[in-house]
Amino acid sequence: MDGTNESTQGNFILLGFSDRPHLERILFVVILIAYLLTLVGNTTIILVSRLDPHLHTPMYFFLTHLSFLDLSFTTSSIPQLLYNLSGCDKTISYTGCAIQLFLFLGLGGVECLLLAVMAYDRFVAVCKPLHYMVIMNPRLCLGLVLIAWGCGVANSLAMSPVTLHLPRCGRHSVDHFLCEMPALIRMACVNTAAIEGTVFVLAVGIVLSPLVFILVSYGYIVRAVLQIQSASGRQKAFNTCGSHLTVVSLFYGNIIYMYMQPGNSSSQDQGKFLTLFYNIVTPLLNPLIYTLRNKEVKGALRRLLLHDRDKKGV
Repeated sequence: MDGTNESTQGNFILLGFSDRPHLERILFVVILIAYLLTLVGNTTIILVSRLDPHLHTPMYFFLTHLSFLDLSFTTSSIPQLLYNLSGCDKTISYTGCAIQLFLFLGLGGVECLLLAVMAYDRFVAVCKPLHYMVIMNPRLCLGLVLIAWGCGVANSLAMSPVTLHLPRCGRHSVDHFLCEMPALIRMACVNTAAIEGTVFVLAVGIVLSPLVFILVSYGYIVRAVLQIQSASGRQKAFNTCGSHLTVVSLFYGNIIYMYMQPGNSSSQDQGKFLTLFYNIVTPLLNPLIYTLRNKEVKGALRRLLLHDRDKKGV
């Protein structure tokens, strides 16, 4: 049988944390709780942003998409991980693996670009406040989001088939808890220098270019904030950007470490835990960051809860 096609005939085996059976039970409980909290937190952000008229602004339009991305991103891999942690069956079908890889790459790419879009939104809000609503009009906001989605999906369409069709010479065991690109590249029984080079080039476009744009935007924001005379004005500007900057730091800190070093160049065990952090901890923390640091979201939550209580009272 041709090694290229062998894995298409059956399942992949996700080794995950199977070499640490005592850890699997602990991880199952912790990840299940974190996943449920992630679902609740991000769904709350989406509902509050849509239901409260005070939050019908460009910033919360983008935040709604970020929460939807986090929900989709986490759900693309965590249910399969929970299933594998709960018993002896560690398999995933070829189709399931292909879908997981496509979603993981696509949604991750979209999030990189969406964070850059959100940085531009903050730049306009701080540096051009009088023209904010004119510049960040609904048509532009929708166009920017569509570009982010289009580029993320295009990147995944380019890389997923190439990764899946690497010859594996009968190898079915993925040394990871999901079908992730570096883990699948490591399974190949051919020289992968060319594909690793392609991954690096695309990573520069999808990962580093948005990061550079974010850093430049915040450079202008800091300069504008330092020119504000009042301390309260400076504090308000920093509060406006603080949540987004915290999310950017969490997201990019992990993704750069993992995906700018494909293949064998990084520790596999370390990579698993970093991916787990990237998959569950970051989406869990994002709603908390935007809720705890944002008076508008807390006010919207309070108004919705009081409104529901008033309705029950009537």
